[in-house]
Amino acid sequence: MVSPVVTVRGYGRLDCPHDRSALVEEVGRRMPSGAERSAGEGFTSAVATRVVAAACRQEGLDGEGARLIRLGENALFRLVGHPVVVRIARSTEYLESARSEVAVSRWLAREGFPATRVLDDLEQPVIVDGHPVTFWHLIEESDRRPTYGELGAVLRDLHSLSLPASLSLPSYPVLDRTDRRISAATGIPEDDRAFLRKRARELRGRVEELRFESRKGPVHGDAHVQNLMVDRTDRVILIDLERFGFDHPEWDLMVTATEHHSLGWQTPQEYGAFVGAYGRDLRSWAGFSVLRSLQEFNMTTWLMQNVSESDETAAEYTRRIASLRDEDAPRDWNPG
Repeated sequence: MVSPVVTVRGYGRLDCPHDRSALVEEVGRRMPSGAERSAGEGFTSAVATRVVAAACRQEGLDGEGARLIRLGENALFRLVGHPVVVRIARSTEYLESARSEVAVSRWLAREGFPATRVLDDLEQPVIVDGHPVTFWHLIEESDRRPTYGELGAVLRDLHSLSLPASLSLPSYPVLDRTDRRISAATGIPEDDRAFLRKRARELRGRVEELRFESRKGPVHGDAHVQNLMVDRTDRVILIDLERFGFDHPEWDLMVTATEHHSLGWQTPQEYGAFVGAYGRDLRSWAGFSVLRSLQEFNMTTWLMQNVSESDETAAEYTRRIASLRDEDAPRDWNPG
């Protein structure tokens, strides 16, 4: 039996007996390989839809009509037949990250920290057609959005935790996916590809020269307000744990500081609430300009992966890459 509890956008109870070994044998007999079916396609919504269907069959879940929530670094699907969210990574290069995400979720659950939870009674991650797949409890979401003050408080509490000796976490992955993103991107000019590779080399050098003011501890690694949810009991929950690591808290603070300083995505009052709850404004640190440039670069290359998905995404990528080429240009970016 699958565990009756689940966590990630909109969740409830689950009761689904299944014979895993028989399903694995059947799927393996019927399904063409990932290379046969998705050669040349890249990681598109169509590829992800095929993977979620196969993964659900393999684990004895009803994947019929699974709805795509988001396509980014991963694909997220909401199952219709179960209160479950399925997370699909782009390739087996992300396997260690998926394993770490599962381990972190289980550790935070033991700590009583409000974070997204994996299904307990499945061995995770599973690999389907070369894609690591994980299964998460759905979070039944309330009507209100999390606030920036709540984000600051969650990060303050997270950074105060002590890691158990049994949990080994990586350092913050500075530009770790940049090369593969740039190489794999379709629909971008070759001049952009060359520019981004050059900028990545420059940023690596600047980051190596930084001197941090804080002690290392647990960090989320992608700490923006969209990675918080409020459930129907009004509890604020931290989600998206794949970049979780052990490093300096500045890596978490740079996201909201950059969004406010460069992009104006928060009002002064919202950013003030974030700083007040956490207790520090990263913009006063001498190294902030380096982290701001790094965050802008990461935001651009993240979006770049999906330029073929829509004209709107392609237009936003064009706007962002133009800004990176001109340090003094206004960043009139749209959230995406």
